[in-house]
Amino acid sequence: MKIGIIGGGSIGMLFAALLSDSFPIVLYTRTVMQSDEINKNGIVLIQNGKETRKNVSALPIFDYRGTEDLTLISVKQYQLEEILEMLQNPDVAKGSLAFLQNGMSHLKLLSNLDHENIIVGSVEHGAYRVNAFTVRHNGIGATRMAVFKGNGNLLSNFAAFAPQQFPLILEHDYYEMLLKKLIANAIINPLTALLGVENGQLIENQHYLNVFMELFEEIATVFNLKNRQEYIDQVVEICRKTAENRSSMLKDIEAKRRTEVDAILGYILEEALKQGKKVPLSHSLFHFVKGKEIFREGFS
Repeated sequence: MKIGIIGGGSIGMLFAALLSDSFPIVLYTRTVMQSDEINKNGIVLIQNGKETRKNVSALPIFDYRGTEDLTLISVKQYQLEEILEMLQNPDVAKGSLAFLQNGMSHLKLLSNLDHENIIVGSVEHGAYRVNAFTVRHNGIGATRMAVFKGNGNLLSNFAAFAPQQFPLILEHDYYEMLLKKLIANAIINPLTALLGVENGQLIENQHYLNVFMELFEEIATVFNLKNRQEYIDQVVEICRKTAENRSSMLKDIEAKRRTEVDAILGYILEEALKQGKKVPLSHSLFHFVKGKEIFREGFS
């Protein structure tokens, strides 16, 4: 099974490195410079202070033709529309796709695709891109995947041959799977981005934990969660497993990049508005993060 990965960020590079032990991989990058660097150096994976060089082929994104058996889409939520436009090009094969975005806003976009199989995923790993060909694995977690459209045969085959160091859990209910990840992202990302702390601090610092729990309770009312303990346990477990990781939203703020707050907290605000529910903490955190984006981009 040949695997394509679109997106040369931390998760795309991490997945390319981990999966290269079991599958031929082609990583599609935004720039020719990065693909040249990877073809020259491979991907250097740093785990527990040890460096391992993985042989991975790379191409710039404009060379993508969809000939792989499965393509993993690991770009940011706000970059997705451009990728979807490329995927619908008549010259690109309509094969099988797996989307690994945060949030749930992309589900309505995927409904318009006519590809054979569409899979959605939830990533619990922590990773940091050191340079164009080096990625640090900060926190080992599972990757959960479920079928959004099509049959589950390809996903089952992928799981059967995935390496042991790539924990892959197949879920039956894609909505429930993504909802759990959305809730985790909606708590961990904005709080760490605004506080400037690693994930573990949210559960280790009692003052931060108080707000953590208040935010969870507010979000739980939006989605009418029944078994709340199950959801909160998962968020706490993610914080514990990625205790030394700096969330993607924090790294985006620090690097003066756009965040995915619109796809995460923005989605929750939309759902609350539909139901006529008040979510003051989510509303405040959303605008605090947007304010950070504006400040970092120099528009204030």
